[in-house]
Amino acid sequence: MTAPSSTKQTISMEEWESKLADVPIAKSDLNQLIMNYLIIEGYKDAAEKFSEESGLHSTVDLGSIEERMQIRFAIQNGDIKAAIERVNDLNPDLLDMDPRLYFRLQQQHLIELIRQGRASEALEFAQEELAPHGEEHPELLRELERTMALLAFDSGAGLGSMPLAELLDFAHRQKTANELNAALLAAHSQPREPKLPALLQLLSWTQDQLDKKANYPRINNIVEAVLEEPGSRDVAAPSSTPRT
Repeated sequence: MTAPSSTKQTISMEEWESKLADVPIAKSDLNQLIMNYLIIEGYKDAAEKFSEESGLHSTVDLGSIEERMQIRFAIQNGDIKAAIERVNDLNPDLLDMDPRLYFRLQQQHLIELIRQGRASEALEFAQEELAPHGEEHPELLRELERTMALLAFDSGAGLGSMPLAELLDFAHRQKTANELNAALLAAHSQPREPKLPALLQLLSWTQDQLDKKANYPRINNIVEAVLEEPGSRDVAAPSSTPRT
């Protein structure tokens, strides 16, 4: 059925579900997708339970998930030194082989010193630890300068409205933790990112493209993942799953 150029084709729920039923999807592939997400995002208990229930045996040592999560939690709590020590215990060569990642961790430690109002200690740390990295990698100097600019502000007043406030936000800790988590995964020949969020983004993009050509049962709420009748467009869910 070809719709006139001036109108959209309308596909009924029955016809759409029939088309979906014709698409071969192996349960084992779905299980692999779920396990991939649980392992990369660090849900150790859920991964172990899912492995038991699905009979799917992961090629990854699930005990290593706990080690990665302890490192992530340390960064999220602002304890960068503890995180670096744990990384060195888990993979002694990682930070030596990735100086930019090491700089990110040292930068986050500097931010924590500034957050705590330890200005003199922050200056000394920047000069002894971060400045040498900037000399070896000039592109990092800009980040160091931005971080040092925090010292020009009173750490107890007005930080929320200043241009550099994002450096002191929890989201910056989270970003650093995610970068390190990805590097640890890559070092063990694991994907840096889970496949599921990318597939959800692809779903959102595909529906946007299809909206231009047809009215069809679509998933308006990704969290609930329920097909809704054509014309129902109350989009209320994010385009990707939140990261831990």
